[in-house]
Amino acid sequence: MKVLFTALFTLLFGMMTHAQVLNPEPVTLDYYLPDGVSYNSEIPTPKEILGAELGEWHVRHDQLVEYMYAVAEASNRVTITEYARTYGNRPLLMLTITSPQNQRNINRIKQEHLKLTDASVSEDLNLSEMPVVVTMSYSVHGNEPSGSNASLAVVYHLAAAQGSEINEMLNNTVVLIDPSINPDGLSRFAHWANIHKSKNVLVSDPQSREFDENWPGGRTNHYWFDLNRDWLLMQHPESKGRVAKFHEWVPQILTDHHEMGTNATFFFQPGIPSRTHPITPQRNQDLTGAIAEYHADALDEIQSLYYSKESFDDFYYGKGSTYPDVNGSIGILFEQASSRGHAQESIHGILEFPFTIRNQFTTSLSTLEAAQSLREELLANTREFYQEAAEEAGDASIKAYVFGEEADQGRTKHLAEMLNRNQVEVYELARDYNEFKAGKAYIVPTNQKQFKLITALFERRTEFTDSLFYDVSAWTMPYAFNLPFAELNRGFNKNMLGDAFSLDDLNLTGELNGGKANYAYAFEWDEYYSPRALHRLLANGVRAKVASRTFKSITENGAKDFDYGTILVPMGVQDEPEEVHELIQTITEEDGITVYNLTTGLTPAGMDLGSNNFENLEAPKVAIIGGSGTSSYEVGEVWHLFDQRYHMPVTILEYDELGGTDLDRYNVIISSGYGMNDRAAENLKNWIREGGTLIAYRNALRWAESQGFANIEFIDDEDEEEENGDEEEEVEVRPYVKQGPDSGAEYIGGSIFNAKLDLTHPLGYGYNDDDITVFRSTTTFMKKGENPYSTPLYYTDNPLASGYSNDENLENAKGSAAIVVSRLGGGRVIAMADNPNFRAFWYGTNKLFANAVFFGHTISGSTAN
Repeated sequence: MKVLFTALFTLLFGMMTHAQVLNPEPVTLDYYLPDGVSYNSEIPTPKEILGAELGEWHVRHDQLVEYMYAVAEASNRVTITEYARTYGNRPLLMLTITSPQNQRNINRIKQEHLKLTDASVSEDLNLSEMPVVVTMSYSVHGNEPSGSNASLAVVYHLAAAQGSEINEMLNNTVVLIDPSINPDGLSRFAHWANIHKSKNVLVSDPQSREFDENWPGGRTNHYWFDLNRDWLLMQHPESKGRVAKFHEWVPQILTDHHEMGTNATFFFQPGIPSRTHPITPQRNQDLTGAIAEYHADALDEIQSLYYSKESFDDFYYGKGSTYPDVNGSIGILFEQASSRGHAQESIHGILEFPFTIRNQFTTSLSTLEAAQSLREELLANTREFYQEAAEEAGDASIKAYVFGEEADQGRTKHLAEMLNRNQVEVYELARDYNEFKAGKAYIVPTNQKQFKLITALFERRTEFTDSLFYDVSAWTMPYAFNLPFAELNRGFNKNMLGDAFSLDDLNLTGELNGGKANYAYAFEWDEYYSPRALHRLLANGVRAKVASRTFKSITENGAKDFDYGTILVPMGVQDEPEEVHELIQTITEEDGITVYNLTTGLTPAGMDLGSNNFENLEAPKVAIIGGSGTSSYEVGEVWHLFDQRYHMPVTILEYDELGGTDLDRYNVIISSGYGMNDRAAENLKNWIREGGTLIAYRNALRWAESQGFANIEFIDDEDEEEENGDEEEEVEVRPYVKQGPDSGAEYIGGSIFNAKLDLTHPLGYGYNDDDITVFRSTTTFMKKGENPYSTPLYYTDNPLASGYSNDENLENAKGSAAIVVSRLGGGRVIAMADNPNFRAFWYGTNKLFANAVFFGHTISGSTAN
């Protein structure tokens, strides 16, 4: 009985203590700061600016900005720069923190430091006197807030700490702090967490609404992109500005502060050794391991659990912790178990927000300690990286890459832009080379500073030491843009190099060929921004048609052949001819479209301009299904494509409310989600029957088939079982520890596949080569449609272009359908196996998607499945 009483007392006391833990006085700044350090009282503390203790509330981005400017104003150790603005017009900041003396000589220090990256500098650089540069970047995922909140304490400590130790560190270090990489996401999440905080007793129940953000959550930026995948791609203003700051200094270390599941502990790199990209030097991983020992010592001191080398990887160079590795730096990923709010139950007890901040702060300081101790080795690493790159470039068999599409300056220039932003030297092709035309293509010599990065951007890798990937396994850039490209060996010489490309060259140039038209205008569909041009016309009431056959027509400058997908604007049927003329001029100037003045409807070859083979077009009224059950990434990609590139409105329909939504407002609806309730499905089915076009891709395929929307069949395990009949195979017994890797190897995390496109099909308009490369990250494979005209895109018999796939998935892919078009009543369902808008950089298949939007309704019912 005494034992039972004691047990009950202990339980009740524990619960009371638990309650007290959930309702304590807010922790003070001393909780985070190291012992034995005095601080300058003239530097404002976070509380003096925020009005609350650090960790008491989730900091809003505007508060973060206010504090950073206040410290910069008060300290001669700190300068601050706004390096970009988000889509939401929030500033992105970079703080430079170093000794006052270094601040006075910062430009000279930067110039000397950048000599480390120049292998042509023959002088011996005095590494013993050169400061090490460390960039600390916080909370690229907005709902992983401990990083950005920790940046407040880090900046305060570096600005206010006093004594010989901090003085020596600042003399020997330039610290660059990016306190919030994703201001839009951080603001969204801070608002969510703060509006659900109880004032008197914090709720730690994991099922509480505080820990379950509403869709789309705060992880992503304004258009719901994961900015941690955008370092290499630079499709967003946050990344463009951030990477420019990276190359302004090329730091020796870049830290990337994240969060993971609540029941985890704390992770720091190295990651899993076998999953490091082969281009990354072993020296990089050795230094990462040496730095890890400092993190371990610091976390041991505060009794925090941690681990390393057991998860995550250093393969995809588009992440914050790996982009530095291919640029002569050391990228370090930190992953802190997340409270996701203010305090949440975990297997380790109550995980409180201040605790998560302290771990991030502690490892920020341990990074600086490691940088001090390993300063010369880190500086030497940068120097040796670029020296080795120069040697490898000199010996490389590939001397240059040439790429470009004569008919599409948009895709061609955007690839040149991406390379240029990565500090790759790109030149106009000065003279014709095989199918590449001078002035219409670009050439990238490999014998330059960014040799290793160029190799990573252009390589086609299909063999790997490990079959598991934390992210994609391939990102061959010419494939992503679907641009012709070639490797130059002996055929390369410097006379092929024209003017160097710069961002000023991004302006697209079109022309009005033949002047103002009286009879008709026409333009081909090849240019990347043709959809934007057509939308300008249709949205302003201009009547337009699309050519479903080729034809030759008479222009002011003679006869010209026009391809499938040519847009015709006949002037005799327009209500406002003068407005049409003005719009035509606009699309030549702003969209880079070359428009032709057609003087007669009678053609010397092919159909005449009044032919029924010119299909009437209607202005797309587009909606995409979003909300719970859909991927915010994929919805955001569509939103971004329409808003930022095509300048078209797109309505985001709430998934849960679709059953009662008036769908008659739209003629195109897009879905990549998993399913919907019966009422919603019936509403959508009726809309399709009445003539709507449904575009369903990736995860929406099986749902569309199960609802009877799409007439498609899948290639899956059941087919193999039927083929095998009653034969029984002996089950292989494997070690339990292999379960995770074996399962992971069955997935396609992100690879590039070869496909064939029907250039005569409306979905193939604007393409000039039937060989096309698509991004694939799913193991769902469709059979070709029973109707021989219903499969405009299918995988080749040699499907893998670049990346990893196991043999079973490759076998399933061979000859399978990438797109199947189905008929339902008077409407169409266009089923796409893959995501044509992946991460906004897969320019090469954006037009497949645009064609479905603009021309889906023109697909003949007799050619649908």
